[in-house]
Amino acid sequence: MFAPLKQKFQSWLFRPRIERGAITLTQRRIFIIPTRQGFTLGFVLVLMLLGDINYNLSLGYVLTFLLAMMAVMSMLHAFRNLAHLEIRPGRAEPVFCGETARFMLHFNNRSSLSRYQLCLVQTGDSFWKNTNMPLRLDAPALQDTEAAFPLPATRRGWLQPGRLTLYTEFPLGLFYCWSYLHFDTRCLVYPKPLGDAPLPFGNSPDGTGTRSMAGDEDFSGLRKYTAGDAMPRIAWKAYARERGLQVKQFSAPLGEELLLDFADTPDRNEEEKLARMTRWVLDAETQDLRYGLRMPDGELPSSNGIAHRDECLRRIALFNLPQVGQP
Repeated sequence: MFAPLKQKFQSWLFRPRIERGAITLTQRRIFIIPTRQGFTLGFVLVLMLLGDINYNLSLGYVLTFLLAMMAVMSMLHAFRNLAHLEIRPGRAEPVFCGETARFMLHFNNRSSLSRYQLCLVQTGDSFWKNTNMPLRLDAPALQDTEAAFPLPATRRGWLQPGRLTLYTEFPLGLFYCWSYLHFDTRCLVYPKPLGDAPLPFGNSPDGTGTRSMAGDEDFSGLRKYTAGDAMPRIAWKAYARERGLQVKQFSAPLGEELLLDFADTPDRNEEEKLARMTRWVLDAETQDLRYGLRMPDGELPSSNGIAHRDECLRRIALFNLPQVGQP
């Protein structure tokens, strides 16, 4: 019964929202409360004050208020450890399912004070403590510190880090000071490729099994020089042997042009089909072949290269998933 009221209270108090670009931790974004050690110290200070009043202990007053002032200064240092820290998101490189995605974050400390014992964790159900393992870092003075926040990629598609909590208990662990970060960033997760999936050779986009030129140039012989031939291609060693001006010829090895068709996969499960398609794309690119991709929702013409591979993997990863806006 109290869960909806708790959720509304947290939404009103912390005002969670997705943000773009860099943010600066101002006073309105930073929250602070005592830790368990802080509450324990406060309770002990109250007992000490009662004892000092009861027995009229002058030195007891000095010790009590000295410890209280130390706690107040600890609260100030905890707040200053986060205040005016600038944070901006970086790029998250695509990963395969089962790997760990790394969301890059840049902490720009423009002040002359170093920031110590900063912890970054994915926000849980509790707005105070998080049980996940935090990423710990320091932000030296007048420097830009880069940190990679890891998240396991358990399914294909877009992976979003959600709302993160940046907190610190510096310097004495008496106060828990935190702020929320919710950047509009995401990481593309490809399907995990099969371990062994032979390529469907003899297949081409036009269905004829034709072959096209691909690969690096190799030396294939000499021919007579004709006007207009490039000087670097002249065979000077042959000219030194009084064989006349000859020009080196090069040819490219034949490579097969493939059509990687979703309908050609022998698997019954959709995820297994996508895993096989992923393996086909990786193997075709490794062998420097020209290949096209045919999926139920569209087709890519034959090509090769890193850009073509990434586009094929992107279409495979997002196949039959709800479309979301570009960050």
